[in-house]
Amino acid sequence: MPSLPDIRVEKGNAEPEEVAAITALLMARAAAQPAVAPSAPQSRAGWRRLERQYGFRAPHSWQG
Repeated sequence: MPSLPDIRVEKGNAEPEEVAAITALLMARAAAQPAVAPSAPQSRAGWRRLERQYGFRAPHSWQG
């Protein structure tokens, strides 16, 4: 059973050199990404609880 290609050209005709260049670029970017270190769990929720907010906030407020 033939394997499917990893990269597919959706529109146009890409030369093998162009596919190789974009593949090299994507691989270099993926290798340059820093490893994500596991972070400590948060002690509180990261979102605002709307029931603790005032009913109206002025549009020029610093809390906008």
